[in-house]
Amino acid sequence: MSDRQAYIAFNLTDHIGPAKLERLAEAAGGSVAAAWEAYPEKVSRTGGEVDVAAEEELAKRYGVKIVTPADEGYPARLRGVPGAPLALYVKGDVAALSKPMVAIVGTRRATQYGHAVAHRLAADLASAGWCVVSGLALGIDADGHRGALDARGLTVGVIGSGLDRFYPERNRDLAREIVANGGAVASQFPFGRPADEQTFPIRNHVVAALAQGVVAVECPQKSGTLITTGIAGDLGRPVMAVPGQVNSHMSAGCLDLIRNGAILVRNADDIIEVLSPLSPRKPAKEEPAPARDPEVPPYTVEESLVMLHVDAVGVSVDELVAKTGLPPRKVNSLAMELRLKGFVRFLPGNRIALPR
Repeated sequence: MSDRQAYIAFNLTDHIGPAKLERLAEAAGGSVAAAWEAYPEKVSRTGGEVDVAAEEELAKRYGVKIVTPADEGYPARLRGVPGAPLALYVKGDVAALSKPMVAIVGTRRATQYGHAVAHRLAADLASAGWCVVSGLALGIDADGHRGALDARGLTVGVIGSGLDRFYPERNRDLAREIVANGGAVASQFPFGRPADEQTFPIRNHVVAALAQGVVAVECPQKSGTLITTGIAGDLGRPVMAVPGQVNSHMSAGCLDLIRNGAILVRNADDIIEVLSPLSPRKPAKEEPAPARDPEVPPYTVEESLVMLHVDAVGVSVDELVAKTGLPPRKVNSLAMELRLKGFVRFLPGNRIALPR
């Protein structure tokens, strides 16, 4: 058995994730295939025997590619990410998962305002060359996918079920259109896995990890969207949010995100300003980067005052105000500049920490 087949085999079992598999592989000399041979519980999630050949035959029948960390096509942004999928089942162009990508996420019960903003942001981002990724749910997710398609751009949908148990059924035609227009629909779940309460947070993790930044368009205070933005923050991805009316239940989650340090978004230009330095796209004619004078510090004087007190655990803005003697507005401004330069990341609770 190859490492690739072993990844698929482990993905068919229960109770095996990336962290546990890493330990098993280390104990087996670094080989995932050897780890599988030594693994005693070769039982699938449904209770039967793990049959990799049958899973690959199903993939062939459905026109699905199974991509594992052993394959070149496995998205680079997922490599090394905690909780990265052991396998991705992809319908469409696997390469779409490695494009410069923005996640647009939000509530299933969006208002007309939310629908319009999500569609416009996605269309403008797609027109600027960004791929839009979301969870193919009803509401804001679907608006993001549709906006990208209407702009003749790329979009990727990540679903919370096996590709043969597509959910939600109302978006099946949208999924087909995504694939037909050069994008992809992906899942980390094997064939036969239905959507349930466990699968959606796992799906949200993949959405956040694939994206270079996550934009919450509209969501209440208790929402799966906040799971996605929380994961994005933990992974060091910029978290952005669209403001709404202060008395709107559907904007309460976004307003809380902004209050806790998320970047306020008014239009696609705001998103592109944040993410353009993170895009792997290169200029048509590359010129060697000028050498930086090692005597020139990477921070301004005021930024240095802030960085003196920032560590890996995180420090609150209030603590920084007390320690630096700078006004709160100035500390917030400096923190945002440092974040855009990649020197810090924002954590929940309006805390600032060193990047991972």
